[in-house]
Order: sequence, then structure tokens, then C-alpha cells
Amino acid sequence: MAYHKGSIPFGALFIMLCFGMAKSHYTIPLKIFIGTFNSSLDLDLTPMKRIQASGNGLSLASDPAGIVNFLDMVNNLQGDSGRGYYMEMTLGTPGQKLNILVDTGSSNFAVAAAAHPFITHFFNTALSSTYQSTGRGVVVKYTQGNWEGELGTDRVLIPSIPGTPTINIATILSSNAFFLPGVNWQGILGLAYPLLAQPDSSVEPFFNSVVRQTGIPDVFSLQMCGAGLSASTTADPAGGSLVMGGVEPTLYSGSMWYTPIKEEWYYQVEVLKLEVGDQNLNLDCKEYNQDKAIVDSGTTLLRLPVNVFSAVVEAISKTSLIQDFTSGFWGGTKLACWLKGETPWRFFPKLSIYLRATNTSQSFKISILPQLYIQPITDVDGRLNCFRFGISSSANGLVIGATVMEGFYVIFDRAEKRVGFAVSRCAVNGGLAVSEILGPFSSADVASDCAAGGLLKEPLLWVISYALMAVCAVVLLILLLLLSCRHRDRSREITDESSLVRHRIK
Repeated sequence: MAYHKGSIPFGALFIMLCFGMAKSHYTIPLKIFIGTFNSSLDLDLTPMKRIQASGNGLSLASDPAGIVNFLDMVNNLQGDSGRGYYMEMTLGTPGQKLNILVDTGSSNFAVAAAAHPFITHFFNTALSSTYQSTGRGVVVKYTQGNWEGELGTDRVLIPSIPGTPTINIATILSSNAFFLPGVNWQGILGLAYPLLAQPDSSVEPFFNSVVRQTGIPDVFSLQMCGAGLSASTTADPAGGSLVMGGVEPTLYSGSMWYTPIKEEWYYQVEVLKLEVGDQNLNLDCKEYNQDKAIVDSGTTLLRLPVNVFSAVVEAISKTSLIQDFTSGFWGGTKLACWLKGETPWRFFPKLSIYLRATNTSQSFKISILPQLYIQPITDVDGRLNCFRFGISSSANGLVIGATVMEGFYVIFDRAEKRVGFAVSRCAVNGGLAVSEILGPFSSADVASDCAAGGLLKEPLLWVISYALMAVCAVVLLILLLLLSCRHRDRSREITDESSLVRHRIK
């Protein structure tokens, strides 16, 4: 999860009234909301820390083994992009019910095991006769927030999944900026691959254990139904569906399009280009995949590498009908407010992301309308509707978070190493669809591998770091030995002109 999540406590807010002029004949009653805009609303739980896909379509309408009924899993999620999407699960013997945040950007199943001021209850391990501690500690850090605790195992009852598989559970004993005001979940369900598991990949993730112990197919799919709805703490939760074992056809319309999973750590995909309206940003495709490009339900916003973000903001500014829009809105420090009954969406363009198809010579594009990235947050005195920008810059790669995912039914087909997208039936606002998929398009005009040449992956970076530390230690030892010989052999004195000093790592 790339973590920028939680709630927005709007305390003493001050409103600076500004009026934006449209390039057309419209006069837009635009106001900028300044003050304690708490970006903790933006859930961004990407941990600080990993084959090529193939195959033609998976179209499971039900589990062929008859183990699960997908219709029973429809509407099993609550929440929204601002507070995260969560499902109720039962842990231990006798069972203790907790709401668990669904996160495709991490791999630990972790639950609160101690009291915290922002949660109503926690998993009491002492009351479960089947809980077993492994005695291993675990610490997980996210882009925002962290927690630490102890690893153990226990039985978990998952709605509509037969049996009670035994799952690795991290019990959270202390945390910082992880549980936030206004959230209604007490744990996190990491659905990514073992390479992201903490403290190491020997900790089998939740879904791996479920597939191994129950025999369901190694596929899950996710529908998040908060499109165009307010992310404020007072709004009713939207909901959605997490289907384990396959695909439920009633949750989407049109065709399903698949993109290969580039590497199995996060759900890493390959972005070929971005368009704002009909304008291609014309960046090198490697810019979009710098470090990585991932699909992460635990991240609220669409997060873009710095250069890409700047290009998108510039293109939206030129394409929209609003002149001289404040930089604070684009940067996430200010809200834009319109008079009650006015909505800003008609003034902004759609945004399209091109993904490489499983036929690697082709691509398809997923498009979101402004209802998904110009997001309602709150109203003021019943007179103003206020909105935030649902896109942010990122130093850790491109993240397709809830801003985009709320427009689509997303299939994580681990068996075929691919991620699928189809238009979600709940991606509707005011009776109009707010997302679309088009393709195929030729990918002949982009590099054969846009993810090549990116930054080294974190596990490898750790190896290189330790290797460099060892080299530095050897160099220091040599320097000390040479210095100790200084008075015995002046001819061997190290000077600023020596190649060793001149080319040392600074």
C-alpha cells in the first residue's frame, strides 16, 4: 500500500474567496479552501522495500471446482477511497470480528492486538485458544505511517470461503500514523507477493495460504464503488466487492483487457503513455515506469513520477476551462470550492493511461473522467461544495490507486501473471459512466520494454549497500595501515595528488 490514508478533520478552516474566469464565456464561482487540510486522508501504504506474463483470457464466471460461489462475495466490502475499503473477518477461537483493510500493495496480514485511541476494538490473542506466537518481531514502514508487533498464526474465517485456514498474522502492538481518526478498520490484508512480506519472504502471505489450503484458483478480483462520492468522514461508506477465486461477470460491462505482470512483488505493470484529453504527453515511456508502475488498492490517489506529474498538471491547466488555477490545489494543500449545486467536472478533461496488452505489440487505454480525479471532500455551511485534486507526485514510481481503480473491476490473475481491467458497473455518477476502456492500439511507436533501465529494486539495493559498506571498510583499513607506516616510510605518504585520494568515493 502506498499510504496517504485516513480522514480529514476540518477544524478551524479559513476560506479565501477567489473567482476563476473560464476561457469561454463562463464565470466560475471558484473559491479556494485553505487551512488544516489534512493529507492523512490520502491512504498511501507502500512498504519501503518483487515474471513475465502470457496467456489468453481468463473468464471465470464461477469457481470450476465448485468450492466458492462468487455471488456470495458481492458487496462484501465497506468504505471508500478516503478511508480505505475493508471487509469483516473473524479471527481465532472463539471468533473475534475485525474489519480488515484490503491492500494490494503490501503482503502482511496484520491486525491491532493492543488498544489504540483511533480504533474501537482489537484482536485479543490471549482469548484465542488457537493463536500461536512464533516469537519473531516484525516492523513495517509505509510512505506514511508504520507499525511493529509480533508474528503468529491463527485460524481465520473468511466470508464465503470454506473452512478456516491457518494464516500468518502480525499482531500490531504499537504504531505511528497508521490507525487514523475516522477509519473503521482494525487491520490490513496485504494481497501482494511473498517478496514484500516482512520481516522476509518466508512469511507466507494471506492469499497464498488460502489458495494452498482451500484449493481455490489463484485469482482474486476487486471492485471499489466510491466513484464521485464524498471522501469526508461524515459521508456514508460506499462499499464494493472482493471476489476470491475468480471473476464475477455481473460486476462489469464490456470486454476485459489484460496487461502482463512485469515482476511478482507488487503488481507491477507497464505503462506506455498518458493522455490528457486527446493530448499525448509525449514523454519517454521509461518516465512513466521509473522505479516501477504498480496497481495498489491501498493508495488513495493516482500517484505519478515528478516529471510526469508536472506534465499532467500543465496539460490539465491548458485543457481545462479554468484560468490561473492556484498551485495549492494541484499540490494538495488547498481545496477548490463551488457554490452548492455547481460541480466542476465539466471544466476538466478526461485522463487516459495506456497499458501494454498481453499481445505485447498492442496496448489498450483505461480512461477516467474528472468525476474520479476531481474529488468531492466536504461542504461548508451548506453553501459550498469543496473538491480536492486526486493526483499527486511520487518519488517511488507510478501508482494506480483508488482514484483510477474506482472506475474499473480489476482482476489480479496471479495464475496467468496478469492484471485485468473492465469497466465497473458501479463506476457511475449522475447516471453517466465515469470510466472507459478502448483498444487495441499498436505499440510500435514505443520501446519494446518501457520498464527496462529503471531504478534497482529494493532487495538488490540492500545487497549493493552492504557490499559498498564492506568496500569502504576495506579502504579505511588500508588507509589506517598506510598512515601507521607514515613515520617509518615517508616515501609512502598519502597526498592529495595520489590516485587513491583523488578518486575516492565522496
